[in-house]
Amino acid sequence: MTTTTIFRYGLSRLGLLSLTALVCSVRLVAAQATPEQAQLILHLLDYVAVDYPQCVQDGTVLDQSEYDEQVEFSQQVRALLHQLPAQAAQSDLLSQAEQLVTLIQGRRPGPEVAALGHQLYWHIIRTYNVEIAPKHPPDLTTAAVLYQGQCAACHGLQGQGDGPAGANLDPAPSNFHDRQRMDQRSIYGFYSTMTLGVEGTGMASFRTLSEDERWALAFYVSTLASSTPDLTRGAEQWQSGVAQTWFPDLASVATATANEIHATHGDDGVRVLAYLRSQPHVVVSSSESPLARSARLLRESLATYRGGQQQAAQDLAASAYLDGFELVEASLDVVDKRLRMAVEAEMMRYRAMIKKQEPTAAVEGQHHRIQELLTEATTLLDKTRLPAGAAFLSAFLILLREGLEAVLVLAAILALLIKSGRRDALPYVHTGWVAALVLGGCTWLVASYVIALSGSTREVTEGATALIAAVILLYVGFWMHSKAYADRWRTFLQGQLRDALSARTKWALALVSFLAVYREAFETVLFYQALWLQAAPVYAPVLGGLCVAAVALTGLGWLILRGTVHLPLGPFFGATSILLVLLAVIFVGKGIAALQEAGTLPVHPVSFPGIPTLGVYPNLLGLLLQAGLILIIASVFIYTYHGQRTG
Repeated sequence: MTTTTIFRYGLSRLGLLSLTALVCSVRLVAAQATPEQAQLILHLLDYVAVDYPQCVQDGTVLDQSEYDEQVEFSQQVRALLHQLPAQAAQSDLLSQAEQLVTLIQGRRPGPEVAALGHQLYWHIIRTYNVEIAPKHPPDLTTAAVLYQGQCAACHGLQGQGDGPAGANLDPAPSNFHDRQRMDQRSIYGFYSTMTLGVEGTGMASFRTLSEDERWALAFYVSTLASSTPDLTRGAEQWQSGVAQTWFPDLASVATATANEIHATHGDDGVRVLAYLRSQPHVVVSSSESPLARSARLLRESLATYRGGQQQAAQDLAASAYLDGFELVEASLDVVDKRLRMAVEAEMMRYRAMIKKQEPTAAVEGQHHRIQELLTEATTLLDKTRLPAGAAFLSAFLILLREGLEAVLVLAAILALLIKSGRRDALPYVHTGWVAALVLGGCTWLVASYVIALSGSTREVTEGATALIAAVILLYVGFWMHSKAYADRWRTFLQGQLRDALSARTKWALALVSFLAVYREAFETVLFYQALWLQAAPVYAPVLGGLCVAAVALTGLGWLILRGTVHLPLGPFFGATSILLVLLAVIFVGKGIAALQEAGTLPVHPVSFPGIPTLGVYPNLLGLLLQAGLILIIASVFIYTYHGQRTG
């Protein structure tokens, strides 16, 4: 075996022995795939795809030791895949791995082996949701300092593999200026090497560095061979807009090799890749418009469905709606509500077709219809800029729509406490809704900059909190209704109410105030984030609409509070209890709809008018639950009424 670069020989024979030891240790955590476990398989496939074509040509082995290595690598891939958690697509993965072993043992042509290796590589990424890019653009200035402290001793100050500590290493440290080798490597490949290390060489694992630091170093070393003229030309191409469809996000930059890009986009493509590696902040997923994100995810969904991965295609289709189109619904409603409803209906039909595993041709036709509608919507919204009036109205409607239910709940709770003379409990309620706003903002920050929180996860969170809030609203509503007909309500107010509130009811009211606000807070921030991008660079209409909606909601809450507090106690309890249980019915409908959008619950569309504001959606499960809940509420209210009258 030659001693060129440690990235080329990521796993030597000694490394394979260590790999076997790692595999044994992985078995101890048997049924649960770790990111490192999948990353190790990808690491192996990367080397097979790159190195096999160089050691076998025209059926002849040019380097026996390298060829033996490729055989062992492919067998290790097959063995490791058997240990990953069961998935619907796992049998296909194992079949591809077996085919890869057969091709290598049969000394098939290099391009054929490399193509299958790449196919299996991406199949694993999609099936096990492997993270292949940093969560946010890395800081290369910090990485340069980090390189001098962590890497220069072996790789040299300029990355030419001539550091003093690497003089006696075999194989020698990588020369990051070796264009022939660097053009075959991706940033993700560098990141994997830093994470896993290379057993049998001087390249140790850098797990002690944070994930962000490893990504920053991976980007940094990928830039060392780039020349200033190439970077300048790449910047010009990128800023002209010609190349922006080639690299829509950080993942497309992190996984690309210069050789792959050259094959599809020529020398200019390679220069753009070099520029983006040196300036990753210019490519961030948040700059992608929601409609463009929907279109991209739908294309990925169709490609995945064609590959026989029905569940992965279903997840991508759901994400195309939740992480893309849903975020511009309010804006589109202002300019063309018909189009918004058409896109929503067609995307739901597309998800249903995938779930039913309809023929690929039919799914392709539906995909084409949605893409045409998205193009129409994009043109209508002028891609990123909304007229001032539409931006104002969109901002106003977003907050009014998302905040109305929370204001109704809070007004009812505050009126109850004031009416019952329990102002000492008001701080609990105020703490609940303030905490909800703070946590909603924190959730958005974490999802944007720390972890990747999908739209599906967001909808599950909203759906679960809506159902929990509905249960608590029913409890409080029934409790209040039971007091509306008490003959001796003054004695109750002076004694039992005080005791009841000091126990569990006060905490229930505080909790429901939190849930009522939190269930919408995070999503509201996302809607405004999307609207902010569409309205750029004129933001005053968005801020104006937000402020006017906030004033309107505050005024509405004050009117409800003022009106109900001045009601006699009996009618007050009766009216407020009805309001709370009706809100519970609305929350149940919205909670079920959110879980259906996330794919957690099945969808059975029916011919029924939808009224989203009231939580009424044309799906069988939600309507049946709401109808059953209304019957239960009516029965309880009638029973309580007659019990109080005859008692």
